Amino acid sequence: MKRILQAASVLALSAGVFGSANVMAQDGAPSAEAHAPIRNIVLVHGAWVDGSGWKPVYDILTRDGYHVTMVQEPLTSLDADVAATKRVLDLQNGPTILVGHSYGGSVITEAGVHPNVAGLVYVAAHAPNVGEDEGALGKKTPSFLAKQTDAVEKTTDGYTYLNPAVFPKDFAADLPLRQATFESRSQILTAAQVFTTPLSAAAWTTKPSWGIVAGGDKIINPDLERWYYERAHSHVTVIPGASHSVYESKPQQVAAVIEDAAKHAVQ
Repeated sequence: MKRILQAASVLALSAGVFGSANVMAQDGAPSAEAHAPIRNIVLVHGAWVDGSGWKPVYDILTRDGYHVTMVQEPLTSLDADVAATKRVLDLQNGPTILVGHSYGGSVITEAGVHPNVAGLVYVAAHAPNVGEDEGALGKKTPSFLAKQTDAVEKTTDGYTYLNPAVFPKDFAADLPLRQATFESRSQILTAAQVFTTPLSAAAWTTKPSWGIVAGGDKIINPDLERWYYERAHSHVTVIPGASHSVYESKPQQVAAVIEDAAKHAVQ
C-alpha cells in the first residue's frame, strides 16, 4: 500500500512538472500562429498598363494560399491613384503586403502609410521621399527611354503614352512579341502630372521594404532602382537581364520576393 501511494505521488509530481513545462512553453514562446505569414497581398500597376499584367504573379500567389487583390488606378493624378489604392486597402481583413511596379512604387510609397500595410515590395519601381517626385529623380539618373526622342508621346490635354513602335523593345523586351505588341495597343493613357507630383508621405521610412532591380530595365535606370532601395534599406533582389516587364516575364522570382516579405514583415 505504501508503495502504491509513493508511485501515485511520483505520477502526480511528474504530471505537475510536465504540466508546468507545457504552460511555460506556451507562455514563453510565440505560438505558431504568431509566426504565420501575412496572407493579404495588394498589387499596384504602373503607368500605361493595367492590373491584368499581374496575372502570372497572381496565379502563383493564390496557388500558394494568399489572398490577392489588384488595384486598377485611373492614372489621372497621383492623388486619385493613391485614393484608389487606399480604397482597396480598406477592404483587407488584416496585415497586408503592398506591392508596386514602376510608377506604382510612388503610389505605394504614399498609400503605404495605411494602417493595414505591414510591408512594401518595389518591383522595378520608383520610391521617392517626401517632397520628391520621380520625374526629377529620373533626370538625375536617366534611363535608356529618357535618352530617346519622341518615345513618350503626349496628347493635347496632357496625357502620355509610350510610342507603340518602341513599346516592345523598351518596356517588354523579354516578353513574346505578340504579347508586347498587344500591350502597346492597350495602354492606359497616363496624366503627365503623375510623374512630377511631389510625395506627401513615404511609407518606406517607417515600414520594412523589399526591392527588385530589373537588370535590363530601359524605362527606369537599374542604377536608380538600386539607389532607391539602398536608401530605403530594402532587402534587394537583382534579376539580371530582366526588362521593365519583369513582373510578367519572371513571375516566379517576383512572387518569391513577395512571399518572403509576407513571411518576414512584422505584423
